[in-house]
Amino acid sequence: MNKFFKGTLLLAIAAFLGESIEFIVNMVLAKNLGEEGMGLYMSVLPVIFLVVVISSLELPISISKFVAAKEEKYHQSMLHHAMRLTIVFTIMVLFVAAIILPFVPVFEHYHPLVKWLILILIPVISFSSIARGYFMGLQHMSKIAISNFLRKIVQLSLLVLVYHFFHFSLEVSILIALCTLVATELIVCLYLLYMYRLQYIELKTKAAARIDGRTVRKSLLEVSIPTTGMRLFHAVTNAIQPFLIKIALVKAGLSHTIALEEFGLLAGVALTIGFFPGFIAHSLLIVLIPTVSEAHANHDYKKMQKLLKQVMIITFIYGIPIVMVFYHFAIPLTNVFFENSHAASYVQLLWPFFLFHLFVSPLQAYLIGLGLIKDAFLHSIWSTCISFLLMFLLGSLPSFQMNGVILGMNTGMVLLTLMHYFTVCNKIHVTLWLKRLEAPSI
Repeated sequence: MNKFFKGTLLLAIAAFLGESIEFIVNMVLAKNLGEEGMGLYMSVLPVIFLVVVISSLELPISISKFVAAKEEKYHQSMLHHAMRLTIVFTIMVLFVAAIILPFVPVFEHYHPLVKWLILILIPVISFSSIARGYFMGLQHMSKIAISNFLRKIVQLSLLVLVYHFFHFSLEVSILIALCTLVATELIVCLYLLYMYRLQYIELKTKAAARIDGRTVRKSLLEVSIPTTGMRLFHAVTNAIQPFLIKIALVKAGLSHTIALEEFGLLAGVALTIGFFPGFIAHSLLIVLIPTVSEAHANHDYKKMQKLLKQVMIITFIYGIPIVMVFYHFAIPLTNVFFENSHAASYVQLLWPFFLFHLFVSPLQAYLIGLGLIKDAFLHSIWSTCISFLLMFLLGSLPSFQMNGVILGMNTGMVLLTLMHYFTVCNKIHVTLWLKRLEAPSI
């Protein structure tokens, strides 16, 4: 348990610093892009994240599960086959993306170079995923923490430097913001690959056993494909969400420009504030996946039950006070971005979304570690469908508008959390109040 909490604490500290910097990054973007530019920037990000999800093939999760569950002598052979798989997959994705991206209508309102920036991201994300997954499996969380912090500090430095000395049109300013994003990922990739090379050299000096390539690919893809499907679903729905919200708001009587600005306030201000404490939940997710995978492989129900109780208590302890602070100090927090905007009321209405979102990440880590990726995927589909339906129906009403959209978001997040929780409790044999039931005989 000490290793688990030390890893979580290290990641949480680094992530806190990173999220603090991310907060400043969004402030810089808000000041330089304005409300409309912020809306355009936030609208294209989900498309970029969609490409990132596809490029990674969720190798960090599948490799970390493999490393946690297998002896060290098999790691070298696994990494060799994982690298070959990644090279083939990256070439395929690059080829398909080069054909499709020029015809994607989303990019019509952006600089022509934006779509080509995304092509650069594909190999960068693919190869850094191998190193990230290996370090996660070994629970070398210091390297993951450094890479996460490096991503934020480099992006902020580049943005401040460029925007301070140069002035651009709105179109070019958005392009510059996206360029810094790609440059940051490239630097993080180089760092991870360098540390991975040092670790791999050390690994080659130890006893090794070969594994058949087909076995490795089967083990990795059994986790990667459904997890990628789940992440892909999230990425696609996140890419659709901005347009769904804007269509609903226009249907409710707002002009297209006003709807775009309102979405910019929601995504660029309210969600930026509310997602700030999510770094703790994400840190728990990274450490929980290999920990739960190892315990599940050993049929250690007692450890999984105890760990779930601890994780739930931790999330309650930090989640409730933070959400209360967001609710009561919404106005001064949102004024840091834009003064006298509607974003403060959005932050207050979104408190259930922010609170339950903190529980989703560790519960999802449990589902992945327990091999219940299909269940997690189905939960996401059901909750998203209900959420989107309510967002559109309520958001289209002139009396609700953005308030209706937020009610739909809250409903979807609460539903997703409860479905995850019920499934995990049933699988590890605890009641909903985390009381132990008798574990099945092995």
